[in-house]
Amino acid sequence: MAKITVPEAQLNKNGKAVPLLGFGTAEYPFGSSDNVKECLLNAIRLGYRHFDSAALYLSEQPLREAMAEALELGLVNSREELFITTKLWCSDAHGDCVVAALQTSLKNLGLEYVDLYLVHWPVCVKAGEYELPVKKEDLLPFDYGSVWKAMEECQKLGLAKSIGVSNFSCKKLEKLLSISEIPPAVNQVEVNPLWQQQKLREFCKEKGIHITAYSPLGAKGTLWGSDRVMKSEVLQEIAEAKGKTLAQVCLRWVHEQGVSVLVKSFNTERMKENLDIFDWSLSPDELNKISQLPQKKGFPGLEFVCPYGPYKSTEELWDGEI
Repeated sequence: MAKITVPEAQLNKNGKAVPLLGFGTAEYPFGSSDNVKECLLNAIRLGYRHFDSAALYLSEQPLREAMAEALELGLVNSREELFITTKLWCSDAHGDCVVAALQTSLKNLGLEYVDLYLVHWPVCVKAGEYELPVKKEDLLPFDYGSVWKAMEECQKLGLAKSIGVSNFSCKKLEKLLSISEIPPAVNQVEVNPLWQQQKLREFCKEKGIHITAYSPLGAKGTLWGSDRVMKSEVLQEIAEAKGKTLAQVCLRWVHEQGVSVLVKSFNTERMKENLDIFDWSLSPDELNKISQLPQKKGFPGLEFVCPYGPYKSTEELWDGEI
């Protein structure tokens, strides 16, 4: 199979173009797999250039090793060919911890800068542990002002080419935009045919915020995922009519919404299949069928909801956008 070139979209003016298909590095339980480096190297070999990691995932060091080996083998000519994202975990979401947290991630990744640094959740817990679920008694109010100022500092210092957020509702983005000097370049959120996020996508488009979709196939096998997407009869029928897999139909649908999408499979055949979504399209009739699918969020974030915490309900966490 010839290496597939993935289309790109420009982020903010100083940012690098982001490949519209990215490779997720989270393996559940976090850090449980000993062949992560090999899988990441294989992904580079197949043509993936956008890698999504996070302090929480314990995947930064295997990614460092894969990048070093890819350079050594000549699979890529320079680090500039790769688009690397990592994320600030909730226990570092304190104004005075952010820059140091990114410096630790950069050390783990063996890099001088990341292309994108994201606030993982609009959630803060007591400094210390990198864990999910978090301890409910450690939940603290999220201080937008000090955390975002420190994120902006990361960009000014050249430690991150672009900065953004993850799991932010329209209302939380509004709040962030009202206090930011550098607006978020990206909001990484759950998007798939069963959780289409129309309102949020329109809001972000209007504000110039690029959306990256996680869990495009429903995240089966994770703490929160289910097989609802992969068992959808409508999607199954479309896949059969098209001679594609159901996963390819989901990924193509997400791609056609004008957002970037993260896939995560360590199986070589599926890694190849997931790349094969760019030279065909869904018909207006198929898109119409998908638009009518019943909607339900897969990851409500119950881990961050607590009667005595800052978010007392999922309604508060997502500002009713659920």
